[in-house]
Amino acid sequence: MPEDRYYEDVQIGDASISPEVTVTEAMVMTYAELTGDFTPVHTDEEYARTTPFGTRVAHGLFGLSLADGLKTRSDLRFHPGMSLGWTWDFVAPIKLGDKVRVRFHVASMRTTKKPGWGIVVLPSELINQRDEVVQRGEHRLMIPRKPVAEAA
Repeated sequence: MPEDRYYEDVQIGDASISPEVTVTEAMVMTYAELTGDFTPVHTDEEYARTTPFGTRVAHGLFGLSLADGLKTRSDLRFHPGMSLGWTWDFVAPIKLGDKVRVRFHVASMRTTKKPGWGIVVLPSELINQRDEVVQRGEHRLMIPRKPVAEAA
């Protein structure tokens, strides 16, 4: 398994794609339980058939959660830091049975006024088994810099 990276171990242009995960009914129902969002397009197949999707779809925020988690399973991983925020768009539905993975790269980097930290900006796309982008956006992440003893 690849080692987690410090700020100094990353360069603009570094990219990765995560392993895939299959979106199951159990996952969608667990997400509904956790969040209290039982909107019928996610939880009721009979109702969902009457919508433009024609079937049940995963919650949009569940897709974002998957994207965030899948990044931590990719070859480009960072030492634990702090999420500074996301801008995120829901492009297409995620249907039960879809296999999704996240593709992302380092678009920009900067050091911070707070010693020991740097910020990376990671444009990301959640893509399905047909290589269709279902969600996309950008994650701003603060990650640790190498401890002084290691940086030398």
